This record gives sequence, structure tokens and C-alpha cells, in this order.
Amino acid sequence: MSASPRPSVRQRRLAAELRRLREDLDLTGDDVAARLEWSTAKVSRIENARTGARLADVRRMLDLYEVNGPHREELVELAKDAAEKRWWEDYPSIGSGYAQLIALEADASKALCWENLVIPGLLQTEAYARSVIRGWQVVDTLTPQEIERRIEVRMRRQQVVHRQTRPLELGVVLDEAVLKRRIGDPEVMIEQVEHLHRISTAPHIQIQIMPLNNPHRILGGSFTLLEFPPLYDTPFPDTVHTESLTLHYLENERETNMYRLAHDQMGQDSLSPDESRLLLEEIRDWWRRSS
Repeated sequence: MSASPRPSVRQRRLAAELRRLREDLDLTGDDVAARLEWSTAKVSRIENARTGARLADVRRMLDLYEVNGPHREELVELAKDAAEKRWWEDYPSIGSGYAQLIALEADASKALCWENLVIPGLLQTEAYARSVIRGWQVVDTLTPQEIERRIEVRMRRQQVVHRQTRPLELGVVLDEAVLKRRIGDPEVMIEQVEHLHRISTAPHIQIQIMPLNNPHRILGGSFTLLEFPPLYDTPFPDTVHTESLTLHYLENERETNMYRLAHDQMGQDSLSPDESRLLLEEIRDWWRRSS
């Protein structure tokens, strides 16, 4: 597998576990390199996910570390998954930042979202997404084909929410202004609000609305905090992504915890999920009167 400036979650998990196994045996990178007849640089690249680990190399390292049984089988499967091509790699024009977001969502177990501008991409209808993406033509000239590709990518992203096994759990807090901000025509907004109302009944999705007349104690911009399931003794850090004209990522524990606390507070300041569904019905009717 070729080197990547943005290693995937699976590559980083594999690298961290291989490093932990080495350290548990009190071996240095030089020790491993000597015993496997590799360069020390190669060991370092694998352990820091600066290059994709070949399956044969992973097996040699596991042999050296005497890892057998279920743990070995799991790590071999992880190595295979890390080397596997993912669907978004068929869309090179989306850019590395967006590809990184999709990869993170694919491996996350939970997403905590605060949104005060637009409906989160994972919850957008196709018509709403089309209106949002077309709006980017103001700053980025897009061909009709590219617009359709971006819409297709956005819809495919939502597979993580609807997959049968371990769907992504969502905790979404929406500013009421998002639901009253016209994107497309009123019919687009009616369909979008109805979609939110319908999907909010799923057991793994919680949608809360912060009414405009409620106290807004935290005036931060939109963000999403992604959590990842534990794996062995090497937890993957929570990751926050913020989006304006570009994407930005944070993994520092202190900083991501600030976003977690902010999301918790926003949830407390918002309507309950049941109250939010009632407000969604009111806003849907409001858009109907506007059409």
C-alpha cells in the first residue's frame, strides 16, 4: 500500500497496536529491524502509519511478538481492512480533507453535532444537498457532472447512519434558525423537515432543537465530535471537525473535551427530542404556508 499523508483510522489503529506490542516486550525499533532484517526507518514508518503496512510484514511482526489466537486473527483482519480500497477513493475530485471526514465517519461509533448554519450532511435530503452544493458555485466553479458527483458522495456518506450493523449513533442539536433558513424553495424545506421528523424516531438518532428565544449561552460555530469504539489497549482519540469554507480537525484531548462539554450544555438548553418533533411539525406547517 502506498504512503498516505492522511492515514486512515484503521491504519492508525493497526500502527498503534503494533507499537504497543513491541513496547510490551521491551524491544526497540532497532531490535525489531535487526531481527526482521529491515531498516529501522521501515519499522518507524509502519508504527507511525506513515506507510501502509503490507500483510506479509504484519504477519512477520506478529510472529516476532508471538501473537497468536483470536488477537492475531483480529489484527490480520484489521491489516486487510486497512489496505482495502474504500468507496470514496473512486472520487478523487472531492479532495483529501473531505475524504478524511468520510473515512472518520465510516469508522466512528458516535457523532455529536451542533449546527447553526445548515442541516448536517448526514441528515440532508438529496434536494436539500443539491441546493447547498449548487450554492458553492459562487466561490468554486463546478461543472454539472461535478455537482452530481458531489451529491452522490453526500448521499453515500449517509450509509453509516443506515447500515444494519453498528449504525453511527447521532446526537444532533440544531439551532432553530437552520430550519427556517431557506435552502432551495419551500418544497425543498418541507421535504427536509419531514425527513428530520421521520428519522428522529430511529433509536440511534437524537435530534434536539434550540429555539431562537431560548438563552444561547455558548455562541460557537458548527462542529461535529466523532467518537470511536475501543480496540485492544490503544484507544483512538475523539476527533472534532469544523467546517466553514474549509475543513479543520482537532484531536487534542483538552480541546475535544471542550467541544463535548459545549454539546452537553447545548443539549440541556434545547428542547427534548419529543418537544423537538412537535416543533418540527410546526416549522413544516410554517413552510407550507410560505409555499
